[in-house]
Amino acid sequence: MKRRKFVSLGTLSLGMIPFLGFSATESTAENKPKWIIDLIKLNDSSITDLLKYQILDKALPAYGGLTDGEDIPNPHSTNGLISRGIIGYTNPESAFYKSEDLKAKMILAAKYLRKIQHADGTIDLLATNFHSTPDTGFIVERVTASCQLLKQANISETDALFAELKSFLLAAGDALSVGGIHTPNHRWVVTAALAKINNLWPNPKYVKRAEQWLAEHIDLDPDGQYTQKSTGGYSAIINNALIATAAGLNKPELLDYVRKNLQMNFFFVHPNNEVVTDASNRQDKGGVRTFEIYYMAYRYMAILDKNPQFAAMCRMIEKDNFKNVNGDLDHFLEDKFLWAELPAEKRFTTQYAKYFDYSKLARIRRDNWDATLLINNPNFLTFYKNNAVLRGMRINASFFGKGQFQSPEIKKEGDVWILSSKLEGVYYQPFSADKIAPDGDWEKMPRSTRPESEIQQLETIIKIKEVSGGIEVDFDMKGTDRVPVSLELIFRGDGKFTGVQQSEKEPNSYLFSQKEGSYTIGKDTIQFGPGKLEHKGLHLRGGLPADTGSPSVYLTGFTPFKHTITLK
Repeated sequence: MKRRKFVSLGTLSLGMIPFLGFSATESTAENKPKWIIDLIKLNDSSITDLLKYQILDKALPAYGGLTDGEDIPNPHSTNGLISRGIIGYTNPESAFYKSEDLKAKMILAAKYLRKIQHADGTIDLLATNFHSTPDTGFIVERVTASCQLLKQANISETDALFAELKSFLLAAGDALSVGGIHTPNHRWVVTAALAKINNLWPNPKYVKRAEQWLAEHIDLDPDGQYTQKSTGGYSAIINNALIATAAGLNKPELLDYVRKNLQMNFFFVHPNNEVVTDASNRQDKGGVRTFEIYYMAYRYMAILDKNPQFAAMCRMIEKDNFKNVNGDLDHFLEDKFLWAELPAEKRFTTQYAKYFDYSKLARIRRDNWDATLLINNPNFLTFYKNNAVLRGMRINASFFGKGQFQSPEIKKEGDVWILSSKLEGVYYQPFSADKIAPDGDWEKMPRSTRPESEIQQLETIIKIKEVSGGIEVDFDMKGTDRVPVSLELIFRGDGKFTGVQQSEKEPNSYLFSQKEGSYTIGKDTIQFGPGKLEHKGLHLRGGLPADTGSPSVYLTGFTPFKHTITLK
């Protein structure tokens, strides 16, 4: 069980901001909206699953802890049982309400969590980080929510569990007050965690350290994206962290950053409601992600601002991935502000062509299809037709081992988007006699200082424009003649092709020479063509290896290579 399965940093803390208030001992048993009750019942299955991973052999060192999928006991899985379990234990709608067995097992888990906490207050992320302040922050965010739920429930039988969690948090607070970070988002994770502990047990050192991180300013670019551009992961974490910090430290100005990021996301929605992740520089880059991780921030801001487009995003998430919203249930229970009805929704735009300078991509969306154009990326184009997905288009020429195309910029001329690159292949002349290394050492006679000759050139210009129902991609590769070229269309899934021929040499590879081809997933079809097949060299020297897990269609030729392909 990976960290992010348990540590989606969503939190709405107690604080001084007027719209975020509840009594710490207030009962949450009354007037729960149906969607909250539904999530509580879904949470029961999470508890059942987690209990399977708990170590109950007293002879083992990890007694009380939980293992991950690789049978490694760890703090994140262990806290997962505590977090999910407290929801069940404190809510009458749960089958685990006031379960003595569950309570006993949560106390064992809390004791183990305390046992593996280092003397400096930190915990380890065993996959990579040790004595980790930021990973401590991720866990603190959940443990503080658990403590708030115990206080709200006001059940005296949980005093022993609360005491264990309090000891963990106070030790963690010491670590968070002095410890360092790795990545930009860690600053806001730590700051939010400090704000949450401070809500429970106020301490000036927590606020002082949080202010020290906040003094570095929030790293939001003019596009509305954070430094890591992690639309499928860390951007949502940052939004929730900033909401927590705004509430806990009475800094409503931080919500402006959240608004801008949530507004930007309207332009990062594929027709099948997945998130555009291609610009990310974290683990989610190019991955399949959906928007449930943003649900709490969208709901919070929709209610606060009475924003109909934020409400529309909430409804989209509920329709597509309601059960996955369960990950933030402790926070929904923690603050009744989120129980309010959403405002009337107004659908965000699905008709646009827009360039994002800081994210280095262009987005074209026309209702049921979209295209993404990418800078400095061999997969320079994606095309979605609802659930039929061309997840990458690549072109390579066997030009001195460096012919894999990627463009350093996107230009727009009228209604045409232009990607381009220029390459040179150089030969080198002998050194002059006075510069020759006496020992003949090649490294002492670098190519950078040799005279150049027989310089070969390859220029690639790709023009992309909209046509009815899709896009047209025009290729023009010229310079040195007779250079082999391979154009690759990488699809996603196990759909059905027409108009292409299975390669005899490679699995999942198809040759395309016909006038038209198609790829169908379910009810959705991408049509593409015409084809071109002048040779069968699919993977040319210097190009990226085949993506064997995805079905790929190949067009081939030689320079000068001129071809136009349409995607609809």
